[in-house]
Amino acid sequence: MMKVFLDTNIVIDLLDKRAPFYVDAVKLFTLAYQKKITLFVSPMTYATASYLLRKHGKEGMRKLLSNFRQLSRITTADESVVDAALASSFDDYEDALQYYSALTGNVDVIVTRNKKDFVLSRIPVLLPEELLAQL
Repeated sequence: MMKVFLDTNIVIDLLDKRAPFYVDAVKLFTLAYQKKITLFVSPMTYATASYLLRKHGKEGMRKLLSNFRQLSRITTADESVVDAALASSFDDYEDALQYYSALTGNVDVIVTRNKKDFVLSRIPVLLPEELLAQL
């Protein structure tokens, strides 16, 4: 089964129903629900998502994240990930943290709407629509 790491923007697209990106996000999560792919995210995604989803209220935000947790696995963000991100050539430190966290999950692909943020990736990086076309 393909192991797919989701950048935070894809998770927010789904949970906050951001148009027009919501449609492809739903398709990805449906594939995970059907056990055709396995979704991975970093722990930082939960922190960022909780901040961006606070407009749904505390209980609403927690329910969204709890439901999302049922469909995803969490990669590691420990000292080695922080150190690798700090030593990396990534322009954006948050993207570096995401990338090195993705490496800990031995994922097959990173899915993001901002491929340029991962130009240094040794893991294939695809847009949601590109991955969906491959599946």
